[in-house]
Amino acid sequence: MNTRTYSDAVADPYEAPPLSFTDREERTIKVRPYEGDDAEFEALVEMYDSFDPSDRAQGIPPGREDRIRDWLDNILDDECLNVIAWHGDEVAGHATLVPDGDAYELAIFVHQTYQRAGIGTRLIKALLGYGRESGVEKVWLTVERWNRAAVGLYKTVGFETSDAESFELEMTIRLNDSDE
Repeated sequence: MNTRTYSDAVADPYEAPPLSFTDREERTIKVRPYEGDDAEFEALVEMYDSFDPSDRAQGIPPGREDRIRDWLDNILDDECLNVIAWHGDEVAGHATLVPDGDAYELAIFVHQTYQRAGIGTRLIKALLGYGRESGVEKVWLTVERWNRAAVGLYKTVGFETSDAESFELEMTIRLNDSDE
């Protein structure tokens, strides 16, 4: 049984993709939903293949290319919602909502060359906007409690801590009322 708690209040609205913005490094970043073409898939594989191992958490993203491909095959299916942040033809970041019972689990990854430029905040807001438009009601995530940058990001966009009993924090947000 799921014991996760969610606020009764619905989060503020978020702009859904596609959207474009200038990051703190003056780069033009475009965020759009994953469309399923081979070039997008290969660009994601390339980003994750060059992902800094120290930025991996809870075993994801996987470290080997064959495992990256298998993992992406699972999270890029029709049941999941995915958005990609692009800098030109290069993937700067990727965020996904994966169905889990009556809610969705969120995961977000920003490549190390694009971190601390505001991309993560815009990417997660775009994913939540996309989720809301797609009828997602509840979203949860886990984050290592010592990852202060990530915890701060999640709090900034409206997540609340629902469980803090282990080395990971569980955080939740409500995007839509259950009667919508």
